[in-house]
Amino acid sequence: MIEATSCGGVVIFRGKILLLFKSYKNKYEGWVLPKGTVEEGEEYPQTALREVLEETGAKASIVKYIGKSRYSFNVPEDVVEKEVHWYLMRSESYYSKPQREEHFIDSGYYKYHEAYHLLKFANERTMLERAYEEYLALKKANLWAGGKKYFIAKD
Repeated sequence: MIEATSCGGVVIFRGKILLLFKSYKNKYEGWVLPKGTVEEGEEYPQTALREVLEETGAKASIVKYIGKSRYSFNVPEDVVEKEVHWYLMRSESYYSKPQREEHFIDSGYYKYHEAYHLLKFANERTMLERAYEEYLALKKANLWAGGKKYFIAKD
């Protein structure tokens, strides 16, 4: 068994959520949230911000840690047990550009109900739900607007 840790973000700009479409060798993979592997010496929040920027081109800031998901998948001759740490993030704009090297062929911001139904994986839909509930609570309390961080990201 191989253990792996990744970090990612539910990135929101003006109420819409940033998604990526991955297609590998013309095989449908589906819509996903940006995430990636922790590099040596990197803290989880750094990984999440770096991966969002690399995979989407979006400049985002962390608002709050929202939890982790776990899943496993098969690779030749082994099983990977993966843990992903997720952050609610605020983007500076609607700009996004999918990272072609990682087989992302499209990206964009979608309304909550669209993003929820587009996401391929149930664990990412769960994180989207949590993040969006936090976003709505912050917005209701007038804490979402502006470029300030209101929370310190903690794991």
